[in-house]
Amino acid sequence: MALLKDKKVVIIGDRDGIPGPAIEECAKSAGAEVVFSSTECFV
Repeated sequence: MALLKDKKVVIIGDRDGIPGPAIEECAKSAGAEVVFSSTECFV
């Protein structure tokens, strides 16, 4: 079951939490099209 099938997503990961590439892989496996992915530092 693809929960995000045919959806476009923007991913902003956290350097001290879950990084963007890890979230990106999960989103892709759920059927999403990743249009932007980044890992930021929120201090």
